[in-house]
Amino acid sequence: MTEYATLHLRNPQPRTIARAVEVLRGGGVIAYPTDSCYALGCHIGDKAAMERIRRIRQVDERHHFALVCRDLSELAVYARVDNQQFRLLKAATPGAYVFILEATRELPKRLQHPKRRTIGLRVPDHPVVSALLAGLGEPILSSTLILQGDDLPLADGEAIRERLAGQVDMILDAGSCGLEPTTVVDLTAVAPVVVRKGKGALAVLGL
Repeated sequence: MTEYATLHLRNPQPRTIARAVEVLRGGGVIAYPTDSCYALGCHIGDKAAMERIRRIRQVDERHHFALVCRDLSELAVYARVDNQQFRLLKAATPGAYVFILEATRELPKRLQHPKRRTIGLRVPDHPVVSALLAGLGEPILSSTLILQGDDLPLADGEAIRERLAGQVDMILDAGSCGLEPTTVVDLTAVAPVVVRKGKGALAVLGL
């Protein structure tokens, strides 16, 4: 059964957030709003939940998940970041970006891209996400909610319920957050490489 909850955008209800955190810690998959579009999320330590997201999205092990973090202080645990990269990250976060970085040795291999040993990191600017991360106390493993055969992400809670009822454990509906996904930037090369142009402005990155 899929739980469905409507949230206030600016002041998300603490009881609902606490329930979503409970679902994540219990190995569940949630659909939740971000500052770009809706996403699927699970606990970073739950391999089975990660595989469920892969099945929903119909992607293979080469798909780049993102670790959704509260702030830059969490990055050093999961990724190698030099001074130049950190300055760029600081200028662009929080915001609608995913940054691909070299993973640390401490990061489990199943969370990394299998060939490149990289990880996508994201610090969104959205009250619901901030509340979720504060309650959880660690990052959420996340993937954009765009289904196989669709050109655009799902942008409405009711539409998500129609398409994914029974496949996810909880849907957090805070209204439409748009159709444009994140801007994805690869920082593992000598110069930043834009992998996908999305909602995040390139000017902030000096690109």
